[in-house]
Amino acid sequence: MEPEHIRASDAERDRVAKRLGDALAEGRLAQEEHAERLDALYRAKTMGELIPLVRDLPAESASHDERDLRTEKGMPDISSEEARQLAATSQGRENIVAVFGGAERKGRWLVEPRTNVSVLFGGVELDLRDAVMAQREVIVQCAVIFGGLEIVVPHGVRVVNNTTAIFGGTDTNRTDSVIGPNAPTVRITGTCLFGGIEAKAKAPKRKKRRN
Repeated sequence: MEPEHIRASDAERDRVAKRLGDALAEGRLAQEEHAERLDALYRAKTMGELIPLVRDLPAESASHDERDLRTEKGMPDISSEEARQLAATSQGRENIVAVFGGAERKGRWLVEPRTNVSVLFGGVELDLRDAVMAQREVIVQCAVIFGGLEIVVPHGVRVVNNTTAIFGGTDTNRTDSVIGPNAPTVRITGTCLFGGIEAKAKAPKRKKRRN
């Protein structure tokens, strides 16, 4: 049997996913390209389907050791000057409040190491697809009462649920199963009372082309 027709193993998919994650962190792949390749990765059945996904990427990242060191120190992995400037404005935390109303964060914004979200008869949406995370792992501390919180992350970001739900619930939609020990992580903590918290992964919004 030709090599490209051999069935791919879970370990081989994990290695490809890691190379794609490295390429995203280094700026070799845009968020949209990374999402498309991840989707193809999880649909692939043979080695021949995996090879094209990483054919134009280096086998090993030249900055791999440096990035691991930055991660151990809790430093962000910032790949553009704009993102570095945004990260430099970090205050350490942000408070978002929605009482009988709504609040949202979307587009290019800084996700502080700790974000406190208070919801009472309202709703909050946090869209991280084009955001800059101040560090590799950030915490979203919640107090959701008779309301809702929606968190949207790009593919490749892990969401960990550490909330306590009382007559309510938190749904991570399998965003907690992201492959890779160094994946960027959003950790949700706090309490959800008569409300709901939902985290989901989505591809970046496609920019409209001008004629």
